[in-house]
Amino acid sequence: MKILVTGGAGFIGSCFVLQRVNSSDFIINLDKLTYSGNIENLNAVSDKPNYAFVRGDIGDSELVKKLLEEFQPDAVVNFAAESHVDRSIVDPDIFVRTNVLGTEILLRTVKEWWENLPTEKKDNFRLHHISTDEVFGTLKLEDPAFTEETPFAPNSPYSASKASSDHFVRAFNETYGLPTLITNCSNNYGPRQFPEKLIPLMTLNAISGKKLPIYGTGENIRDWLHVEDHCEAIYEVLTKGKVGETYNIGGKSERTNLFIVNKICSILDDIKPREDGKSYKEQITYVKDRLGHDFRYAINCAKVERDLGWTPRHTFEEGIKETVQWYLDNPSWVESIKTGEYRKWLEANYNGRE
Repeated sequence: MKILVTGGAGFIGSCFVLQRVNSSDFIINLDKLTYSGNIENLNAVSDKPNYAFVRGDIGDSELVKKLLEEFQPDAVVNFAAESHVDRSIVDPDIFVRTNVLGTEILLRTVKEWWENLPTEKKDNFRLHHISTDEVFGTLKLEDPAFTEETPFAPNSPYSASKASSDHFVRAFNETYGLPTLITNCSNNYGPRQFPEKLIPLMTLNAISGKKLPIYGTGENIRDWLHVEDHCEAIYEVLTKGKVGETYNIGGKSERTNLFIVNKICSILDDIKPREDGKSYKEQITYVKDRLGHDFRYAINCAKVERDLGWTPRHTFEEGIKETVQWYLDNPSWVESIKTGEYRKWLEANYNGRE
């Protein structure tokens, strides 16, 4: 299968690219390489004959058109997005430009190319858009988990931009017949995650002797999904899902932020003890809560399990230990993301978590 992947140098996208290249699919990776896109994520496949990297923007319709015409992909998988809630609060404009306008330009460009394909290739083509559970808003402790029928109620500029992009994907299917699929996932974790997110940030802060900042009381709840499980689910949906449908992908692992940070500290206490013999938990500190901080996300993934036979392979206990160990074992990767725009933005704006 030949797949044009957008945003394939990011955390989730790079995992998908690695899986598919190693499974002998041909991957064309289009990535703008903004602050969180790291080409080193893909060193293991950079020389493979079934992999091609192109630096560029999904909003560049001429470039996207050129790639479609040159490679004639069987599918497009859109990971390209600005994805961090804190950054969206500081600068919502870039989230609109990339997540909304960029997605619309990508859809329009793909549609115009797809309309001229031979009938068989046209019928078999798919565009798969990767989204988030945050489009559904927030849950109370007693509320049932999000399903595919849960109404959208985004609470942050980030989730609002992703909700808008989801609507555009659906509209292109309904209006033009473009064969689209959408997946909404819960919080991902695993190797190569950019350290603005909770698990890598806490791991790296801890071993650097820095504070471990937790928003509010730390009781906010997320459903945690290992990135490898997520990418396997994406491929199942891409190859077996019903055109026009949405599928929720979750890890069945609801945990509070405070639990996560304490768990990371306990793991580090075992595998990399502090020189003074004290627990890393002493570095935990509480900071002012995030604006509009959603209390709880939870995914009901019964549809993808029932219809496509997917279920997560990783337990959270296994996955979190492997993830913490990966950051300890890969100091060169950590160093590779400590420069440039990330450092500038982090020093200027970053106060908290998740």
